Order: sequence, then structure tokens, then C-alpha cells
Amino acid sequence: MSTSIQTLIENNRRWAAETERLRPGYFQELAQQQTPKYLWIGCSDSRVPANQITGLEPGEVFVHRNVANVVVHSDLNALSVIQFAVEYLKVEHILVVGHYGCGGVLATLRGARVGLADNWLRHVHDVKMRHRKRLDHLPVAVQEDVLCEMNVIEQVGNVALTNVLQDAWARGQNVSVHGWCYGLKDGLVKDLGVSMSNREEVMPIFRSALKRYPRAET
Repeated sequence: MSTSIQTLIENNRRWAAETERLRPGYFQELAQQQTPKYLWIGCSDSRVPANQITGLEPGEVFVHRNVANVVVHSDLNALSVIQFAVEYLKVEHILVVGHYGCGGVLATLRGARVGLADNWLRHVHDVKMRHRKRLDHLPVAVQEDVLCEMNVIEQVGNVALTNVLQDAWARGQNVSVHGWCYGLKDGLVKDLGVSMSNREEVMPIFRSALKRYPRAET
């Protein structure tokens, strides 16, 4: 076993021992159940850890991550996570969290090829093309941040329009969807103002959010 991997195992042993020392019975209690109120749908980027950012303990947030925090109706992985979280764990909040400086978003804007992931990033490219009149007139640095935000807003809409959320709201279940963008440079999240708690709110909130990014003056 390589030294670097052995170091991780040793770190784990120290962490587990220290946690048990400070909180006797912690792992036994945690093993009995998970009752999170939150589902985090975020980017796979290693600099965006859900628990640390939100100050939550293990067991308090259910997490799904993929490149560029994309949610599409053909992704059975993401949809299965959402269904399990909503119907079985009864989460009350779904957080779609992007981050500024996202490599997937930057590759999309710059037309960079990254390999197999290019196919996945077509979803972000579609967001860029749909809203190009709100993007193209902006300075490049601003485009990068705005597309990160627009991508989150689009994915919030996608989550809200899944059968899982639509059915949950139809039966009166208390669950909301929110959109955030995380700053790597300051560690702070920005609430993008796209919280949706029922079917009637989805389209008005979605349209209102996009209007914050004006089209170029003609």
C-alpha cells in the first residue's frame, strides 16, 4: 500500500478515536439512522465540501455531486437521489449549489475540450446558448460568474419540474428547492433568490430570476 494511502488510513484512525473521545457513543448513535433535512446537489469540485460549508454534522445533509451541478431528466442517478431524499428521507430543503470558478462552466464559455465530459457539459452549453443575449455583452470575468449563477437557476428549475417534486407538492409535502452559488475566494454562499415551495411558484420565480441579467441594449 502506498505511503499516501496509508496516511489517509492513519488520519482516519486518529479522527475516529478523537471523535469518540470527545463525544462518546457518537458513531453508534449515527449508525442507527440518518434523518437529514437537506439534500445538497453540488459540483464534484473537491474545494466545495457540503458539510463544512454549511456547518452541518455527518448525517445532517444528503449529498449528490456531479460535474457542474447539473440536473437533467435523463440522469437516473440524480433522479434516484432526489426521489430517495424526498420520498424516504423526507428532506425539507433541496439546495442546488454551484460555485464561482467552476471548471465545467469555464470550459463551456471558452470552448475548451476536456474529453468525455464534453458531452455532459452540453447541458451547460445549452444554458449559455439560451441566454446568450444576456451574456455576450458582458466582460469575460463577469460572464464567468453570471453563467455559474444562470446554470444554478436552470438546474433549480429542472429539479422543481421533476415528477418527484411535482408529486410531492401535489400531496402537500413540505419541501422547497433553493439555488446558491459558493465563492471559493471567500467561503461564502450567495442566495440566488430562486426558492420554490410549490408548483405555482416555479415559472414566475424562474422568469424573475433571469430578468436580473439584462439583455444588451440595441
